[in-house]
Amino acid sequence: MRAVIQRVVSATVSVDGKIVGSLPKPGLLVYLGVTHDDGPEQVAWMARKIWDLRLLREERSASEVGAPILVVSQFTLYGDAVKGRRPTWSAAAPGAVSEPVYDAVCGELVALGAHVEKGVFGADMQVESVNDGPVTLVLER
Repeated sequence: MRAVIQRVVSATVSVDGKIVGSLPKPGLLVYLGVTHDDGPEQVAWMARKIWDLRLLREERSASEVGAPILVVSQFTLYGDAVKGRRPTWSAAAPGAVSEPVYDAVCGELVALGAHVEKGVFGADMQVESVNDGPVTLVLER
């Protein structure tokens, strides 16, 4: 599992011009990619790490300040462009495998106490954000 986490002032995700998720206040924008062998261990680790990382101002975590989290599925985090000019996505799990894992990470964040907003899995989404810092971190488990 891979995640790119950005500290943001604001963020929205839209599908077909309709906003489907947005942060009501500053928080974290998380792009989440799932690979073939991700399971409950990776889900629990990733959710806990996102919730407890001290990425916000004054070295605070989302759990400490109740910052909201917008989670967007992002299979392209597993793109490989080492050879040629066209990336391959073979390391990304197919939707039937990755969607339940994506939902599980979001569910685990909610169980930890997070306010979670989501994109629409598999949709052509437009994501708008205003970074705070900028602060961006890549996690992998």
